[in-house]
Amino acid sequence: MSSMIISTGGTGGHVIPAKVFYDYFKEKFNVKIISDKRGLNFIEKENYNVNEIHIPQFKKNLGFLVFPLFFIASFLKSLFFLKKENPKFLLSTGGYMSIPHCLAAKILNIKIFLFEPNLVIGRSNLLLLRFCKKIFAYETSIKNLPPKFKHKLKVIKPIIRKEFLKQKKTLPSNKEFKVLIIGGSQTAKKLDTIFLKDILKISKIINLTIYHQTSKSNQEYLKNFYQQNSITNKVFTFDNKLSETMSLCDFAITRAGASTLSELVSLKIPFLAIPFPFSKDDHQYFNAKFYVDKSFGWLTNEHEIFEDYLYKFYIENIHNKQTLVNKVEKMSNFIFEESWFENFNMIEQAFYEN
Repeated sequence: MSSMIISTGGTGGHVIPAKVFYDYFKEKFNVKIISDKRGLNFIEKENYNVNEIHIPQFKKNLGFLVFPLFFIASFLKSLFFLKKENPKFLLSTGGYMSIPHCLAAKILNIKIFLFEPNLVIGRSNLLLLRFCKKIFAYETSIKNLPPKFKHKLKVIKPIIRKEFLKQKKTLPSNKEFKVLIIGGSQTAKKLDTIFLKDILKISKIINLTIYHQTSKSNQEYLKNFYQQNSITNKVFTFDNKLSETMSLCDFAITRAGASTLSELVSLKIPFLAIPFPFSKDDHQYFNAKFYVDKSFGWLTNEHEIFEDYLYKFYIENIHNKQTLVNKVEKMSNFIFEESWFENFNMIEQAFYEN
């Protein structure tokens, strides 16, 4: 059986697709994951063959002289690891933490494949394009992709955790409203508080249940707020059983990470996307626009949110529920369980193309 290395790390946006790739390809290859320390927080070591090669984040206090030394050390560790494992393929899910692994793979003549879930190509992937065989993405018109590398682009369907495709979804009820507030693997402090007054007002006109993902530091505050105002709630941190929680919801308020949006669409949950305003190259905005242009949800920028924004949004767009039902119906034909296998078969075929 041929060997395959999946390079990942950093945030859940990089690690979750790596786990999905692993779960499929472990039946076909001897698969191992390389991750940095941050990425290990999102990987269940008992379920995955994972190896840590830490790539430090660039911080000013490290200094411009110290950081290259750490980076060179990481590169050498990658070189020795890959030489020992001798994989046929290396698949990178993006981020600066994959750069030394891909450079080492190039030196060892290992086939390199890149994955870009965002609608704007990441800077690390942009740097590594010249070394890869293919880059897998969701759109032909991915922004900032140099024309000379367009022949390397392979368009695939969104990478979804298989358990999301198994969840059953019911249409929204007129008697209750179940809302998910989710900031992704890094959570979003702004989403923790920006709509609390509006949520309280909405709870006066409909039976409201809030499922709110937050950081550990803010968990108690939010629980107390909902309980004191008699709002049914589940406040939680990053959850590996997120699909079960999400499947209960009628609507989501979310940042615009590629994995989160794809999973919401797979569960047929209309959303209001509020992109992280400081994301590199504004990629979260374009991630959301990709789905909003298909009428799956709404998009607003953080600076456009004013007092009573969510309350007015609810009254104008959601209160009669038909708008949500229409969006759910439009989502129904976008992702099928059958296409999950077709998607990975297409990716596997690309491994063997010249």
